[in-house]
Amino acid sequence: MCSPTPRRFLAVGAALAAVAATSPGTGPGPYAPPQARPPLSPRTLDARYAAVRGDIQRAYDIARAVGDGARTEALRAFLAPGRRFLAFDARGRGRAVEVVGDLAQAERIAVVVPGADGRLTNFDDPKWAGGGARAVHRQARQVAPGVRLAVVAWLGYASPSTASAAVLTPGRAADGARELRRFVAGLHAVNGRARVALLCHSYGSVVCVQAARAVRAEDIALYGSPGVTASSVTDMHTGARVWAGRADGDWTRYVPKLRVAGLGFGPDPVSPSFGALRFAAGAGAHSEYLRPGSVSLRNLTFIALGRISEVTHA
Repeated sequence: MCSPTPRRFLAVGAALAAVAATSPGTGPGPYAPPQARPPLSPRTLDARYAAVRGDIQRAYDIARAVGDGARTEALRAFLAPGRRFLAFDARGRGRAVEVVGDLAQAERIAVVVPGADGRLTNFDDPKWAGGGARAVHRQARQVAPGVRLAVVAWLGYASPSTASAAVLTPGRAADGARELRRFVAGLHAVNGRARVALLCHSYGSVVCVQAARAVRAEDIALYGSPGVTASSVTDMHTGARVWAGRADGDWTRYVPKLRVAGLGFGPDPVSPSFGALRFAAGAGAHSEYLRPGSVSLRNLTFIALGRISEVTHA
């Protein structure tokens, strides 16, 4: 890696000054907001990747300077050759949107929408957005090597912590739904031919249901859901096929599927009355839907590919 430029030294110096002037847990923290980046379009896609990589490099330099070891390790991996990000924000728990595959040439695009506890430092974990997106992409190459599929790991919203009250309400999901609608519109601007599927895990299912009315998608898969804010597929007002699955070992089966005094979400999308297509999700735990070799990964990959006749039903 080349030595830091003077501009990077200035950024790091400013960050250190911010840390010195800020009490732990308060204020803006050491990480700067993202710089201006090109809008999504076929002609600006490479420039967008380059601009976001610059944001990641600056955040990496700051993480090293302030001794943020976990963040340093995660961002070093983000900067590995060949990785391409459409969005990144190091502030707070962080946001990142990575593309696995060729977005511009894809026939199909799958967007993995993670649930609670998503952050930069676990992004690449197989249980979370980045690791899960790569698992779907690998599975697709095994079962349908001739299909051009791009998979997007979309940590594009402020994923709530399971230790916070925010995880018990749909407020963060409403914000996430707005961001997801804008993002999918951008995908269509880059590649208007591709068919889009949303793969929505846990709290991410709440995000996707709130976005469904205004998102152009062929399929929406809701899995490991704690409940959603629509009463049925009809109430989602979407032209997409809606799928739902829950693994036998998933603790969300015990979450009350109701909304009382502002807490909770609502109906269970795997219930027959909701009207979703039920896919088999195996016997795994809440965090294992995209585990290599699992029934759930195989079925979610077939949904992403649009090969619905090969999805096994619950």
